[in-house]
Amino acid sequence: MHTKLFTAAIGCLFAIQTLAAKVDTLDVASASMNRTLRAAVVLPERYVNAKKRDATPFPVLYLLHGGTGSFRDWLTKLADKTLLHRMADQYNLIIVTPDGDPTSYYFDSPLVKTSQFETFISKELIDKIDNTYRTIHDRKGRIIAGLSMGGHGAMFISSRHPDLYCAAGSMSGVMNINTATWKVPADFAKSRSENFAKLLGPPKEGDAPYPGYTMVTLADQLKKNGLPLIFDIGVDDFLIVGNRDLHQQLIENKTPHDYTERPGAHTWAYWENSLPYQVLFFSKILKANGTMNQ
Repeated sequence: MHTKLFTAAIGCLFAIQTLAAKVDTLDVASASMNRTLRAAVVLPERYVNAKKRDATPFPVLYLLHGGTGSFRDWLTKLADKTLLHRMADQYNLIIVTPDGDPTSYYFDSPLVKTSQFETFISKELIDKIDNTYRTIHDRKGRIIAGLSMGGHGAMFISSRHPDLYCAAGSMSGVMNINTATWKVPADFAKSRSENFAKLLGPPKEGDAPYPGYTMVTLADQLKKNGLPLIFDIGVDDFLIVGNRDLHQQLIENKTPHDYTERPGAHTWAYWENSLPYQVLFFSKILKANGTMNQ
């Protein structure tokens, strides 16, 4: 009897494993940078096991990594290695985690031809994903979010391309690329300042040395776009000043947004806790848009 129960349990476990979300690794050619980058694509169970005649398209979450990271970070650095799989399955959502180079900050650099990540994320990557998978080819089924450098990238790219996304989110995002506002050691601040100068040129005077490239200078653009926004940060995070600044600006110019401060710092433990809240927020928007598969 016990043997039969054990065998049945193993059989159920095997079935669950074979029906779970799967991960593809995709090469994505970038004409703008004349090189090829990679992306991980988490496909939900319902997508993987759909019958051939089922042409139902799926919404996509583009999830960006942070500084010094890579496209594999969201799958390998969380303590719960199944979190993205479960989010994809729960919401019938394709999750794409593209490469963004270690310190690109997802700009199109006017100075460095091999760092054109606004174009890569907003055009080349979307084209590749839409032409490879059954996706919703419309902003109503497309979301962008990220952590740290990727939080900046998600907010920045969505602010410039509101026609491509129905919502944007940031976890512990770099809302001000003025490193003087970061609570970090001087040598780290200096290295990042030099990186911004290499990508964008000499900084201007003032608290926001790169207007138009940093979120604390784009609050009015966010209001004009009217895109649903969610951003959060840990109370011990070194980037909290810029997040509070943007939050206050959005309150003052009456831009609806979801902002949260939680216990925690600039850590994977914090982001592992944050991501499910953001995906829940996005799921409500997809449902309202009629682009969530029930």
